[in-house]
Amino acid sequence: MTGILICDDERDIVSALKIYLSGEDYRVYEAYNGREALESLKAHGDIRLVLLDIMMPEVDGITALAGIRAVSNVPVILLSAKSEEADKVLGLGVGADDYITKPYSPVELLARVRSQLRRYTQLGGGTEGDDLLRIGGIELCDREKKVTLDGEEITLTPTEYDILKFLMEHAGEVFSPKEIYARTKGENPYGSENTVAVHIRHLREKLEIDPGSPRYIKVVWGQGYKMEKGEMRK
Repeated sequence: MTGILICDDERDIVSALKIYLSGEDYRVYEAYNGREALESLKAHGDIRLVLLDIMMPEVDGITALAGIRAVSNVPVILLSAKSEEADKVLGLGVGADDYITKPYSPVELLARVRSQLRRYTQLGGGTEGDDLLRIGGIELCDREKKVTLDGEEITLTPTEYDILKFLMEHAGEVFSPKEIYARTKGENPYGSENTVAVHIRHLREKLEIDPGSPRYIKVVWGQGYKMEKGEMRK
């Protein structure tokens, strides 16, 4: 059964959402601030989507979202008031997949949940019982921190692993070296161009049959790097 985490400091909202989602055969987990949301996500491996309020006590939604993205690529839908426009934009920049403005209809909410879960599954972001990303012959199991190429395990450094995971999660999207560095290291990306280029070269040497003519990690001249989406398989 697919697990969904609801996090909102208004208990009536959590109760109502739980009724809607339980009726669709989702297993629902509850949290009432960002700290509880992070704890719940770590405790329950079947969570495949998070509904996250922005304005909450102790740890707000944006801070919680950053924490979620540090450990998981599950879809996150922000729950926001109309007055929180800047926070919605910030949330999308931090890594939210969608947002819905209060008040919302159950029909719209369920449609967005289904859409995000479908996309997550189709892109290989998650399957029941494991945490796999698959693109072509590359398979990354985040639960075991293991990468295989055509069934053979590949040894990567932690930084190489983080970059590969990030690019696989965003297959088809182009990111500059600074963006890749910031999204995987969470640090000031100054001087990151050469660092990322070195890691990309090492990844190609380990994953590509012909590193000079790569199938997976491509250069988009003047823009950055991307994982070739056409190599994805389910």
